[in-house]
Amino acid sequence: MQNLKWVLNLLFVSSLLHNLVHSSSQVICSSQDRAALLAFKSSIAEDTTGVLSSWVGQDCCNGDWEGVLCNPATGKVTSLVLQSSLTEPTLYMKGTLSPSLGSLGSLQVLVISGNKFITGSIPSSFSNLTSLTQLALEDNSLRGSVPTGLGHLPMLESLSLAGNRFSGAVPASLGSLRSLTTMSLARNSLSGPVPVAFKNLLKLQILDLSFNLLSGPIPDFVGQFRDLTTLHLSSNRLSGGIPVSVYNLGKLQDMSLERNDLTGPLSDRISNLKSLSILDLSSNMFTGHIPASITSLQNLWSLNLSRNHFSDPLPVVVGRGFPSLLSIDLSYNNLNLGAVPSWIRDKPLTEINLAGCKLRGAFPKLTRPREVISLDLSENFLTGDVSALLANMTSLQKLKLSKNHLSFDLSKLKLPEGVSSVDLSSNLVAGSLSSLLNNKTSRFLEEIHLTNNQISGRIPDFAESLNLKVLNIGSNKIGGQIPSSISNLVELVRLDISRNHITGVIPQALGQLAQLNWLDLSINALTGRIPDSLLNIKAVKHASFRANRLCGLIPQGRPFNIFPAAAYLHNLCLCGKPLPPCRKTEK
Repeated sequence: MQNLKWVLNLLFVSSLLHNLVHSSSQVICSSQDRAALLAFKSSIAEDTTGVLSSWVGQDCCNGDWEGVLCNPATGKVTSLVLQSSLTEPTLYMKGTLSPSLGSLGSLQVLVISGNKFITGSIPSSFSNLTSLTQLALEDNSLRGSVPTGLGHLPMLESLSLAGNRFSGAVPASLGSLRSLTTMSLARNSLSGPVPVAFKNLLKLQILDLSFNLLSGPIPDFVGQFRDLTTLHLSSNRLSGGIPVSVYNLGKLQDMSLERNDLTGPLSDRISNLKSLSILDLSSNMFTGHIPASITSLQNLWSLNLSRNHFSDPLPVVVGRGFPSLLSIDLSYNNLNLGAVPSWIRDKPLTEINLAGCKLRGAFPKLTRPREVISLDLSENFLTGDVSALLANMTSLQKLKLSKNHLSFDLSKLKLPEGVSSVDLSSNLVAGSLSSLLNNKTSRFLEEIHLTNNQISGRIPDFAESLNLKVLNIGSNKIGGQIPSSISNLVELVRLDISRNHITGVIPQALGQLAQLNWLDLSINALTGRIPDSLLNIKAVKHASFRANRLCGLIPQGRPFNIFPAAAYLHNLCLCGKPLPPCRKTEK
């Protein structure tokens, strides 16, 4: 009996302890924090993500409120993460950022991103979030100035306001964020210089100010950010040279300064950037020779120096020079290469871009053609036939050889299976399109550019398996009619068949190309009417029917009736807006 009583007492104590532990794990969230979250929810007029529909009940900390995390000991909200996918445009939130979020005093992580319809400004109350370590409000439609109050968040380690519509100067107060390791203000309309106060951000590892309107020089103090691994200042209006101090950044892996107004030579000290793997200085005004020391960078795999004023000679690459290089772009400089340098031909490069480098003679033989994924040798003086050499480039995806003197028949061209884009415009290519476009054409092929050649024959029938998005075959000698099977090109965005000898009527089937935004049928011998079925193409931004033998009423609906009159001139008897009204006999 005593044993039974002892067992019952033990069970009672065990049950009591279990209930105490269980009740302590069910902390009801702070009523103040719950009210703040619900105020934010009410500021969102539309939520197609469905996330906020889970915000019901009294307890915002029980795990049912999607995107909300709490401190179980206090019931205070510590993390709010609401991320929409940019690849799913049907999922978004529409509304504004409620000032109530500024009362979440224990919040450490605030991420509201990818909601292109969240507008308005950042509330000034956000300066009260002094426990924040991460603030990401990227890829929304926020506007106005970046609040100076964000500089009052002493714990902040990561700040991203990228992909919004912020304007005005970058506030100097952000220089007070001494714990910051990541700052991204990219893809806005911020102007003025990089604030001098940023010199205090000595813990920065990632700095991205790209795609803004920033001006002035690259600050010398950037060289003091000894932990910097990523420096993105591209697509601004920065001027001057690269500060000497930048060459002290031994941990720098990615430096992208393209599309600015930077000048001066590239220093031999670039070899000090031992960790550099990506260097993009394209579309600036750098001058002088490319320093030989750059070839000693052991980790560099992507080098883009295109669209500058670099001049001959190129560095001599021997031994272990450029050991990791996979991608090189030297296009559009003051280079007179004559031939592709042997070190470029011999390396296992995946991308080779030497457009406008004054290459001459036959198409170059590459030692490792199977490695090449993208090749651009356009705007040179290359001659002869390329078809046999291309057959060996089994990994090729993008080919651009426009504006050369290449001469061969399309029937000889055997494109690798994975090619998605081929540009042979402005050469001496002959033959018929049927050898390139047939029922064996790869489903990967999306772009064909053959403008300004000597191609003849007819436009072939298009198989349903084709995934073409661009078909540019203007300025050739192509005859025949536009086949009705053109309706199979459901992905087509751009169609240019201008300046040929094409006859017959414009097929009704053309109106089934719902994605089309560029259409040029000008300077042919087309007859009949412009079919009203084209009014089904809602995406079209440009169309030209000029210089044919068309007659009758222009489709009277947007955008065809508001295109410039020049799009319809020099036909037999087209009428209706934007041309003069039709007479009764012309309708």
